Amino acid sequence: MLFRNLFIKYYAAAGEGGGEGGGNGGGNEPEITPELQAIIDARVNDSVTGLQNKNNELLGKLKKATETLKTFDGIDPDSVRSILQRFSDDEEAKLIADGKLDVVLEKRTERMRTDAEKQIKTANDRAGQAEAFANKFRDRVLNDAVREAGVKAGVLPTATDDLILRARSTFRIDEEGNAVAADADGNAILGKDGKTPLSPVEWAESLKDSAPHLFPQAEGTGAGAHKGGGSNAGLKRSEMSSAQKSEFLQKHGQQAYLRLPK
Repeated sequence: MLFRNLFIKYYAAAGEGGGEGGGNGGGNEPEITPELQAIIDARVNDSVTGLQNKNNELLGKLKKATETLKTFDGIDPDSVRSILQRFSDDEEAKLIADGKLDVVLEKRTERMRTDAEKQIKTANDRAGQAEAFANKFRDRVLNDAVREAGVKAGVLPTATDDLILRARSTFRIDEEGNAVAADADGNAILGKDGKTPLSPVEWAESLKDSAPHLFPQAEGTGAGAHKGGGSNAGLKRSEMSSAQKSEFLQKHGQQAYLRLPK
């Protein structure tokens, strides 16, 4: 467009002054005069200078942007945008911006209360499980202690369960794992000497008067069944079943049972 305008301005006028010569020579290339060349050069220089200035301006902006980006090295833009978005959408932020600090405090207090209740419930559940486990352990220790005391006191093997049930109302397991006798108020029960605590063995032996059925019959009671070689003649301990042994002990006593041949 620039060269077209220059041609119209300068060569059209030259054609008009040439008359027919201009018309006849219409197929020849126009002559570029020094004046025209100077104008063309000036316009080209202006265009180039403008482009250079624009290029320098863009390069300056690019350099400045590059320097600015260096301050964000190691920062994830997406994460930053996400955080800013969450903050802007956060209910508390909006409430604070609206000056509703009391509402914010109330909500935070409610959250803290809820968290505390959850923690307390978790702690209580764990404590309950631990207590159940401890009670199970205590029962087992007490049962073993009473069973051992029953053997030492001569309680019938078949009466062991009865003995354990009776012991639970008198004995408990202390922190050291020992079976100790205590009354309903938790006070220690003393033995016959009035000084030392009542032991499971002493307690079991005391039942001979109040619960004689827990023990074998005294020697001589019902002994006629075996002294004369009656129905027990020929019985051997090794040949008796568990039921027969139990029945014999209840009827004739431990001493009579021990006198039977092996």
